[in-house]
Amino acid sequence: MAHDTCLLRSALAALLGKEPDFDVADTEWPGLFASGRALRPQVYVVDADCPGWRSHVGALSGPPAGSRHRKPHGLGRGPHGRAGTDAGCGGYAPPSLVVLTGPGKPGDLHRAHEAGALGFVNKERSADRLPAAVRRAAQGKRFVDDSLAAEFLQAADMPLTRRELSVLSLSAEGASVTEIARSLHLCNGTVRNYLAAITRKTGARNRVDAIRISRVEGWV
Repeated sequence: MAHDTCLLRSALAALLGKEPDFDVADTEWPGLFASGRALRPQVYVVDADCPGWRSHVGALSGPPAGSRHRKPHGLGRGPHGRAGTDAGCGGYAPPSLVVLTGPGKPGDLHRAHEAGALGFVNKERSADRLPAAVRRAAQGKRFVDDSLAAEFLQAADMPLTRRELSVLSLSAEGASVTEIARSLHLCNGTVRNYLAAITRKTGARNRVDAIRISRVEGWV
């Protein structure tokens, strides 16, 4: 369970920890991948409202969700007899991804889908959906909260790629071209090319107008 806010990630970890077949660890975003290497989890749970999600989504990415070659499996048993590594497979399968989001944010759904996420949970609905989503994702199966259906349709029509959304999101937060390049490990010229493509695809007059349009559409 990764979240930038200590109280929220602790509360979510406690909620999931009540499930008898779950072992749960929580971490802030900078520690997610180190924890993943040490613990080898079956599922990452992340909140799409965290700034860390937008800057790290590329590192979570696998093949697109529709083409992911992942053998479905049940919740394995860790060293304490609870959910842990995938003992039933010949090797360690990469963690599945469950994303928490809210309504009216098709941009986050678009990012999550391109990152290969299997679980999509509406944070404004009942908490019992989260354990169900984790179980489905651990089995290599998709879980989509039915309340997010309209946002999924909007996300499918979105003209921007995940990388363009990442660039646009950082720009919307006030980051300069150099800061965006440093954050996304790109060169300045590549960032400028992305910003030009964003302006063209959104039909905007300039970068500021592209940010305005994208905010109205719920992309950033």
